[in-house]
Amino acid sequence: MQHLTILGSTGSVGVSTLDVVARNPQRFAVTALAARSRDDLLFEQCCRFKPEYAVLLETAAAGRLQKKLQDAGLSTMVLSGAEALEKIAALPAVTTVVAAIVGIAGLRPALAAARSGKKILLANKEALVTSGALFMAAVRDSGAELLPIDSEHNAIFQALPGMRDRTLADCGVRRILLTASGGPFRNLPAGQFARITPEEAIAHPNWVMGRKISVDSATMMNKGLEVIEAHWLFSAPPEVIEVVIHPQSVVHSLVEYCDGSVIAQLGNPDMRTPIAHALGYPERIASGADFLDLARVGNLSFESPDLERFPCLRIACDALRAGDSAVIALNAANEVAVAEFLDRRIGFADIPELIEKVVLATPVQSVSSLDDVERIDRKAREEAMAACAERCMPQTATGS
Repeated sequence: MQHLTILGSTGSVGVSTLDVVARNPQRFAVTALAARSRDDLLFEQCCRFKPEYAVLLETAAAGRLQKKLQDAGLSTMVLSGAEALEKIAALPAVTTVVAAIVGIAGLRPALAAARSGKKILLANKEALVTSGALFMAAVRDSGAELLPIDSEHNAIFQALPGMRDRTLADCGVRRILLTASGGPFRNLPAGQFARITPEEAIAHPNWVMGRKISVDSATMMNKGLEVIEAHWLFSAPPEVIEVVIHPQSVVHSLVEYCDGSVIAQLGNPDMRTPIAHALGYPERIASGADFLDLARVGNLSFESPDLERFPCLRIACDALRAGDSAVIALNAANEVAVAEFLDRRIGFADIPELIEKVVLATPVQSVSSLDDVERIDRKAREEAMAACAERCMPQTATGS
């Protein structure tokens, strides 16, 4: 029996995880659930799965949840704040932590799970993007087990041999090919990008995801972050990681070997498949996802990404080559830019320009601690907010 903490239980990954858990009750018990502010959905999850702990980042939301649970006669202990996330990630009774909090807020609890030697199902990109060396060192030092549940990285994991202490080259790997759907604007003329609305950007053609990740997919920053993540997960030099556009989202990623073989993992675009793989690993368990009907799919197509139309992918790859401080700034600026776009304070086309401005303005610095990561992150966010304010001012003046 695995005892789970699910960080980000009310998001798309958390909801999918709980669906898989419910299909396999003999294998899993939920010890703790955590969310940012959605006390209504977290209450429903507590009623169904009866965890020992429930955590909400927002104090007011935690208070509302506490009252609902008391009225329902449930004994779940409610905690609030960032430190509570770290506590439930490191609980001695917990064997498995699903790290699915979006953004830098998920870094400390994911690192707490790594330092505690847990089995970690990682969906939080920022843990590796902003502090890859620190995170992987914590995994090695504690003996934690790290399993990716992003569909692309899970596909690569399935297509690789057991590496243990061997390098990709030792295993005969020539290239890692990350697939990307191309998002909702793959065929939209670049001249129309300035008129893209938040509603259009979050309408992904294949996947059901949160708002922030959906915008990242639309700008292709999501794929840039995944390149950085793959670098750390698989000890892959940047030059062996490539991105290929695959609009159908059936081939989730591929690994090419030196003998010319290419091994791919295929499946319907449903996050329950990689989640079930990681939860059950090394066994296979039911996920609830529909089985793939290739005859019905018909055609699978592939093309190279257009880096001029989607510069975020190029900016992310450049940041990876530049080093730790650049990728921390990249992530911080992207989080700010996406939030500002969703709040309609900047345009869609402003996002890559703002990110690149912040990355280029960030001095190259060594990173040896979590304090270093958070210091660079704060400074980059300040720079990004200032850059956003400059872009917002003409709109404000026009509307006044």
